[in-house]
Amino acid sequence: MEKGAISTLTLKKRLIFLFFLFTFCIFILIGRLAWIQLVKAEELQDEAYEQWNRSIPVTALRGTIYDRNKKILAGSATAETIVAIPKQIENPEETAGALSSVLDMSEERLKDIFTQDRSLVYVKRKVEDEVSQKVRELELSGIDFAKESKRFYPSGSLASHVLGFAGIDEGLAGIEFYYEDTLKGRDGRIIYQSDARGLQMPQGVQQYIPSEPGYDMVLTLDETIQFIVERELSKARLEYDASSVIAIAINPQTGEVLSLAKKPDYDPNNYMDYPAESWQITPIFATFEPGSTFKLVTLAAAIEENMYRMDESFHCPGHATVAGQTIRCWTSHKGGHGSIDFLEVVHGSCNPGFITLGQRLEEEKLFRYIHAFGFGSRTGIDLPGEGLGILFSPEQVGPVELATTSFGQGVSVTPIQQIMAVAAMANGGKLLEPYIVKEFLDTDGNVVKRNEPEVVREVLSSDTSEQVSWIMEKVVSEGSGLNAFIEGYEIAGKTGTAQKVEQGVYAPDKNIMSFVGFAPADDPEILLFVAVDEPKSGPMWASQIAAPVFRNMMVDILNYLDIPRKVTETEEARTVRAPDLVDSTIDDASIQLQTKGLILKIAGEGDLITKQTPKPGAVVPLQTNILVYTGDENIDDSVEVFLPDLRGKTVREVSEILNWMGLHLNSYGSGVAVEQDPPPDTQVETGSVVNVEFKSHADDE
Repeated sequence: MEKGAISTLTLKKRLIFLFFLFTFCIFILIGRLAWIQLVKAEELQDEAYEQWNRSIPVTALRGTIYDRNKKILAGSATAETIVAIPKQIENPEETAGALSSVLDMSEERLKDIFTQDRSLVYVKRKVEDEVSQKVRELELSGIDFAKESKRFYPSGSLASHVLGFAGIDEGLAGIEFYYEDTLKGRDGRIIYQSDARGLQMPQGVQQYIPSEPGYDMVLTLDETIQFIVERELSKARLEYDASSVIAIAINPQTGEVLSLAKKPDYDPNNYMDYPAESWQITPIFATFEPGSTFKLVTLAAAIEENMYRMDESFHCPGHATVAGQTIRCWTSHKGGHGSIDFLEVVHGSCNPGFITLGQRLEEEKLFRYIHAFGFGSRTGIDLPGEGLGILFSPEQVGPVELATTSFGQGVSVTPIQQIMAVAAMANGGKLLEPYIVKEFLDTDGNVVKRNEPEVVREVLSSDTSEQVSWIMEKVVSEGSGLNAFIEGYEIAGKTGTAQKVEQGVYAPDKNIMSFVGFAPADDPEILLFVAVDEPKSGPMWASQIAAPVFRNMMVDILNYLDIPRKVTETEEARTVRAPDLVDSTIDDASIQLQTKGLILKIAGEGDLITKQTPKPGAVVPLQTNILVYTGDENIDDSVEVFLPDLRGKTVREVSEILNWMGLHLNSYGSGVAVEQDPPPDTQVETGSVVNVEFKSHADDE
């Protein structure tokens, strides 16, 4: 064998080694290929798809919100959004400069957007049509358009606290927030193929994945009733200079909410122009001390437990002494109600009488009924942010707490709790769950889901319910609720006057006046709660403030619902003789009118009444305004006088006041006074002209 030659055996070994090495590599490659093709195929395909495909989102239209009669309360229109594809923008500085003035955005901000390392970015969303058209005319590379839905509210502020509002991407308040998942629908996309630079391929495939609109909703709200309620709330807030006013109207047989409103409100089309606290749904969120409207709970419980008899005698000395503490009746200044029966206890809203009923029931039974009526727990209304209210815990309840609770002091409730409790008294004893949404509809108008009345529990027997309703009707036709009386209708109701609590003590000059009532009393179709919070003008009694507001609403609502009057051939309009209020204080005058069915209107800054119209002894219709003046009675042509605040008064009332003061009226507009010149508290000479502007609520619509 020559030197350096390779033996056959060595060669064979090398060939075998190379064969196995090659075979091993082949198996490695086959395994890798199998891994890619079988295991990673879907993932890699998705990555490749993302690399050569781009998409532009298509926002789904939010569902339309209707009132119960299919009138649009909230709708959606298509709006265009300006989007950018950064890789397609050749000159970010030049593009930013071209768009800056059109979109009202800084060039620096636009340049930051255009240089982001993303396939697609929003530039400005939901722009007006004229803006998108101007951008189109610029024909800028890398700038595209996406369709989105833009929310609008055709009735402006009407029912704003119920509807809430939607932001750029989602509902942020009210129904819009609560039913976000139902209303928003599912977004779609426009997909197109692009090259490595992100440019759309001319012959590439485009795919359109349509969006799915959200469900439409039909509310239980009635737009007309909502308008009536809001109109009267606006007038009341102006007339009584209240910090806020609220109202809720429901069908007491079903729990359907027909109206829910608060003034001041806001326009959901421009919600950012209002403070965030104005978005709160006060009628379900805020708690207040109910006062005498809560006495209905004590009354109903006492009747159900056979502890109340209408003809039973009672003596009210003007106060009650409980555990060494004196608790006063509102008639304490005149020695109380005196000898009355328990029907008159309710008519006159007598605190000692209700304390007696509470003591008969004792803690366990009274609080069992309070909880049974829904106080201390949420009603379950389909709106966000419902409050709980505050009740005494069993450990806190002593003789005094039992006494004050029996007439509505020391407890805190929400307006929605109050109205649902009264609904149980009106409908035969059933506590219902209130609801706002009646039906959900698909895009073809088919009903997907329908909400039905839901009974939470039976609280009272039908006999007790009937008796409570009858007594409440007498409160309105004969008692402290006379200013809510409507000729031809049986109205059942109750007033409530309560001081507000601040830092643990009762604020002497801050009150909340409320009235709750329903009609017709024997078969109610409408139940209405009204509250006037912190009125600064007018007599501080619910019978003088809340009851007339309730009546003004109820008259128009009953007419709208076409509920017939009960009028007999011999029936005549009720009249009353005007009392002599001259030399009385405002508080004394208010008490005199408490059960007479007359409404006190005040002009002047003093406390002693010097003039009144109609004159004492005049026979006037029920609910006539008795206009009183509390200024100097000795006014002549040489005297200067201080102008009172005339806002909230009618043309006739302003004319009468200025005539008393020896001043002349120059009026323009109609409705109630909203502006005056000179302003209130200005000293002017008698014989001067006062300019007063009048407006109706309709002027602001």
